Amino acid sequence: MRRGWRERLLGNLARLDGADGNSSEELCALIHPFGMKDRVALNSILAAKENGELKDDGIIIESSSGTLAIGLALVGRTLRHEVHIVLDPRVDALTLAKLRTLGAIVHMVEQMTEGGWQGTRRQKVLQLMEEHPGAFWPRQFTSIQNPLSYTQLAKELLEDVNHIDALVGPVGSGGSLCGSARFLRKFLPDLLVVGVDAVGSITFDQPDLKNRLQSGLGNSIISENVDKTLIDQVHWLNDEEAFNATLQLAASEQIFAGNSSGSAYLVACWLSTQMPLESTIAVIFPDRGDRYFRTIYNPDYWRDHNLTRRCISPDPKEVPYGTIVKE
Repeated sequence: MRRGWRERLLGNLARLDGADGNSSEELCALIHPFGMKDRVALNSILAAKENGELKDDGIIIESSSGTLAIGLALVGRTLRHEVHIVLDPRVDALTLAKLRTLGAIVHMVEQMTEGGWQGTRRQKVLQLMEEHPGAFWPRQFTSIQNPLSYTQLAKELLEDVNHIDALVGPVGSGGSLCGSARFLRKFLPDLLVVGVDAVGSITFDQPDLKNRLQSGLGNSIISENVDKTLIDQVHWLNDEEAFNATLQLAASEQIFAGNSSGSAYLVACWLSTQMPLESTIAVIFPDRGDRYFRTIYNPDYWRDHNLTRRCISPDPKEVPYGTIVKE
């Protein structure tokens, strides 16, 4: 654990009213003990407090599959806000335990309605917003604070690597890939940006398959933060491909991650064979593997869902945009 993170966070908040003129983006500390979306939670909450959308005694309400929820609970509760998180039955036990331990109030939707689980959770958020007038809803799918949170990540990447030829990242809300790409393109106009999605996600004009097993990427609702003008290529992986790629990532690179990271890894492996040897490819790995110990890393889960463990070839089948991808 990074020592003193809470003190630095509170210090940043205190300086919002200072005379140095720093914006909430500049004050956004690089603190993400639970995952990458801690950045989004911190940036969104500080910005909302700065512009008055979140009052000192205000409530925070959000729908999340887990990673943003933990970030909101971490930052929100640290700053003495009541945090309500709407989840669905797919949430893993570890994430649920973290949220409750961090002090979040959990609302579980039980029955999927129109729009899949994401649409169902959104309806519950709307209900809670009516019950709590003046509450703050971070709106990760529409708020500009989501992609803006990754400006600092892109700056760090440029500082560490100096030049990047391609950026590969999974696409959920669109915040990490599009936010990073938008900033990087200011300095690297020829940057190749490659999005990774799940088969059965509607993000890139595909039909919605509500029974897909992947989480962390893919959508059943449209995210306004997905800027398709920034993305040059899209790769879709089905559940079996994504899960096998995640195991390959662990075995080959010793990185224990989730399926969105595994999917991005497989696409980056293929891309590395298509570009000159001296090229630099940056890959976004947004999730860790601990929340998947009962699914991706559990042999019983594979058997129960008729999944086959095998080495996945990184060679994709190329199709025109708009073609329905089924496998």
